[in-house]
Amino acid sequence: LQCQMTPNITDITRPARISLKSGCEGVSAINTIMSVMGINLKTLRPEPCVEGYSTPGGYSARAVHPIALAKVMQIARMMKEEFADGQSLSAIGGVETGNDAAEFILLGADTVQVCTGVMMHGYGLVKKLCAELQDFMRQHNFSSIEDFRGASLPYFTTHTDLVHRQREAINQRKAIRKGLESDKDWTGDGFVKETESMVSN
Repeated sequence: LQCQMTPNITDITRPARISLKSGCEGVSAINTIMSVMGINLKTLRPEPCVEGYSTPGGYSARAVHPIALAKVMQIARMMKEEFADGQSLSAIGGVETGNDAAEFILLGADTVQVCTGVMMHGYGLVKKLCAELQDFMRQHNFSSIEDFRGASLPYFTTHTDLVHRQREAINQRKAIRKGLESDKDWTGDGFVKETESMVSN
């Protein structure tokens, strides 16, 4: 049994945690995002409508991918901290390429699901997606999915920590610049390192 998590909630880890503690073999995320697609400015009725009426529906496809990445990351971190490896996380949300799938796996997903992408592009999308994922793995010399599953999780932190890290980096650059007081000092490796520090991740 696997439970699908709604993104229409403040903390998606809470229902995920309860599901796993209640005996679910895993969780999947995300379900569609509640939305109103639009209002017809001629008829003043919501769209799409049936006999003049509508109801909020589920928004999916590429637009929800960044939201799905964040929710999957939150669940994956919670599962890593609180649960053993026996329960799985399946990622859903805007998957249309192998890179989309790789992103979810890098965030700790055990499997990746595709629905809207296949509906829009046909079943041929699956072979294309698999080939692109294999290309990604070759580029990084990964021999299996396990080689990179969850590899990006350690690089998420808090806003407070990011401010601290940025302040430390600025202080380090200021210390370096003290020795670069004239144009003649901006040469060679010092110039290259200073430039790279401004643009690197």
